[in-house]
Amino acid sequence: MRLPEPPPTLDELLKTNLLNQPQRLEEKLALLARTGSVVRGRYLHWDSLRHLEKHLGLTTRDWWLGIKMARAQLLRPIPLRDKKGAPFRFATPDHILETLHRMDQIAGGRIEIAEEVTNAATRDRYIINSLVEEAITSSQLEGASTTVEVAKKMLREGRAPSDKSERMIYNNYQAMQHVREMSRGTLTPALVFELHRMLTDGTLDDPGKAGTFRTEVDEIIVEWRGVEVHVPPPVAQLEERLALMCRFANERPPGVFIHPVIRAVSLHFWLAYDHPFVDGNGRAARALFYWSMLSQGYWLTEYLSISNILKKAPAPYARSFLLTESDENDLTYFLEYQLGVVHRSIDHLMAYLKNKIEEVRQVEAELRLVDDLNHRQMALVGHALRHPGHRYSFAGHRRSHNVVYQTARADLLDLEKRGLLERGRRGKAYSFSAPADIARRLKGAGGPARR
Repeated sequence: MRLPEPPPTLDELLKTNLLNQPQRLEEKLALLARTGSVVRGRYLHWDSLRHLEKHLGLTTRDWWLGIKMARAQLLRPIPLRDKKGAPFRFATPDHILETLHRMDQIAGGRIEIAEEVTNAATRDRYIINSLVEEAITSSQLEGASTTVEVAKKMLREGRAPSDKSERMIYNNYQAMQHVREMSRGTLTPALVFELHRMLTDGTLDDPGKAGTFRTEVDEIIVEWRGVEVHVPPPVAQLEERLALMCRFANERPPGVFIHPVIRAVSLHFWLAYDHPFVDGNGRAARALFYWSMLSQGYWLTEYLSISNILKKAPAPYARSFLLTESDENDLTYFLEYQLGVVHRSIDHLMAYLKNKIEEVRQVEAELRLVDDLNHRQMALVGHALRHPGHRYSFAGHRRSHNVVYQTARADLLDLEKRGLLERGRRGKAYSFSAPADIARRLKGAGGPARR
């Protein structure tokens, strides 16, 4: 990834583009006032703007000056400061306000399609699926190399991790479950350490580094494919910076309003910028985003996997950090990118739900002749219809539906009794698979014969 060209600062532009041409000051200011803070609906960085055609007859530097002047009226600071003490700021142009409004409606409100997922019969299954997906993709972003299918099987069957990659994924799954519980309380440094300890347990070269700040001997330089992109603040500042971050996460000063999603995105950036740990900072930052969204009432977040979107295009994710740092700590670049990620995650969820709802209807039609199946059994039979040869276990069924062992055991044994599953052994444990003619049994007049 190529580093973005640093833009000229507002002060530099004022001196070279306006103050040295006083005779044209009024004319140029009138043109600059027409530029606005965005270009073609995007909050463009200088590195992109300099490749575009001229606007209103202005030079690229004049055009950038007009953009910076428009943005100066919108930018608001957050308590995060860089290594030199300068604040990070964000703007909310119209397209960002529109995206925030949609998130308020969908992720924090109640919409018709989401009622399918919040139904008691399906809610736990969807949450478990999203936790599994986020655990895998968030870990893969930081180097875990296990395949998705192997990782899913490990989590669903409760198998112990066999290597570092699997341990990263297992840890992330446990941590994401913990985040759901944490969201009911306030954020403290102790909770951040606890979260990091869970994320990195058994994966660090020095186990003692889990849940503790990096030290002076830990030379931390953030690189992207061999290129140095960020040097975090010194160790001596970390304790104070973490305490300030937690205050920002929890406090709501009178007369000061920061949109909840902006607060969550800012926390994500904050921890990644400070890089307080020797490893696992990205996973911890994304987990804090989830904590903040859930703690502020955005309930749909627990059904989303932002890392699944980030994993498909990791370079723009990394670049959004660089754009912010290179343009006078303008957090809007990172904000715009992350809002796009959440937006796409919501769209992905909605498409997924639409397909699942149709699948459920089809399965229900196939199962209409079967008496007394509960929603978990219907889900398993529906899965078996679409995945011939798949094996099921008491432990996997329990984890998929978040039920106790006895309930999972009763579900599978009842399906075996009905002739919809066949029992075998895998090692010392029982396993179950659907018979080859399960579809015919379901469609048979009077339903499947009982054994």
